[in-house]
Amino acid sequence: MESLFSQDEVKENYLNKNAPLAEKMRPKRIEDFYGQEHLLGEGKALSTFFEKGHFPSIIFWGPPGTGKTTLANLIALRLDFKFFRISAVEAGVKELREILKEAENLLRKGKRTLLFIDEIHRFNKSQQDSLLHSVESGSITLIGATTENPSFEVNTSLISRCRVYHLQNLSEHQIEQIVLNAIANDTELKEYSIEIPALNDLINLSGGDARTALNIFEVAFNYAKTDDKKALISKDIIEQVLQQKVVQYDKNGESHYDTISAFIKSMRGSDPDAALIWLAKMLDAGEDPKFIARRMVVFASEDIGNADPDALQIALNVFRAVEVIGMPECRINLAQGVSYLASTVKSNASYLAIEKAMELIQKGMSTAVPLHLRNAPTKLMKNEGYGKGYKYPHDNAEHFIKENYFPINVKPIKLYKPDGIGREIKIKERLNKLWEGDR
Repeated sequence: MESLFSQDEVKENYLNKNAPLAEKMRPKRIEDFYGQEHLLGEGKALSTFFEKGHFPSIIFWGPPGTGKTTLANLIALRLDFKFFRISAVEAGVKELREILKEAENLLRKGKRTLLFIDEIHRFNKSQQDSLLHSVESGSITLIGATTENPSFEVNTSLISRCRVYHLQNLSEHQIEQIVLNAIANDTELKEYSIEIPALNDLINLSGGDARTALNIFEVAFNYAKTDDKKALISKDIIEQVLQQKVVQYDKNGESHYDTISAFIKSMRGSDPDAALIWLAKMLDAGEDPKFIARRMVVFASEDIGNADPDALQIALNVFRAVEVIGMPECRINLAQGVSYLASTVKSNASYLAIEKAMELIQKGMSTAVPLHLRNAPTKLMKNEGYGKGYKYPHDNAEHFIKENYFPINVKPIKLYKPDGIGREIKIKERLNKLWEGDR
């Protein structure tokens, strides 16, 4: 169990000159916090709590380096509570019970307790259950932090007593501002003339994690600084200190579009091995995995279509898994989806069909609905002939009857031309049989 922190001791931690840069640069005020506008923007939940100085028990769920611990520290500074901070990796039931007992004693004296549990998902069921009474009775205000989906890792009974707030990866701009803020405000850094031509590389390597960004910067700075108070942080320097190559990948530039193009074309060309290489490049460079998953969902319909309808369901399942799991584990879900989409049969027939249909509409094709296809919900509409002559397909053999379903004065045209591959073989055979000689 970590030692008990009072508000003054929390402030001292910020002033520790020997602490890592990421620790020294933790915001001292909520106004200096970067990111999570959906929670801290004007009128949002957390900003309102900070304004009023009243907080419910909270579970912060989000990737590393997005501000979970920082928010807990800022809440501790805002409240006049006794503050305990423990790590679920190190603390056991005994330590937890001691804190809860002390919290009850403090409450009898009119003093509230704030308990921050880092990595709360690592507590087992009995440890989590031991918190229930104290949270419900109000003897503690619990702040939990987890990188895992609480729905799977935290007891339902505990979740029901807390507010769960989902933190998101920081944007490239926010990471840039955090690094520049450190340069401008850290006691040592502001004495140096610092150039960072590799700032974009550093941002990409951070993956939206502020702590990672500051750690990389700090190591690179210590390597690059000179006696004449200068530091040039280049791509070569970053590669030296990290002992890994920096992938050439600008998420807003040409490399981004070239790589996603190669990724899609590799899947289209049924080469799972090449597709996995491009996937690995994007993930290593910090690409948003949800962007990749969205492209896979589009690909499943555009390039596979009805030749293998399961492909769309698999792509959607991968997207949901990416949302729930996050990096780094979701790379496995992405790899499964990519290998399937690249390996299965292909057809762009449905894609070509909608493109042709959109072209016809944009060229001014008539879209007036024939009377027999219109709905007749009222007696007046029925008297006007709406729905008259419509033939119900299910009343006939094979649940089909030849009918004209096109707009008024439009000659039927064949748009969807299923390929003779995969499941589209049967679709093609059925449509040819039903509409033989008509299109």
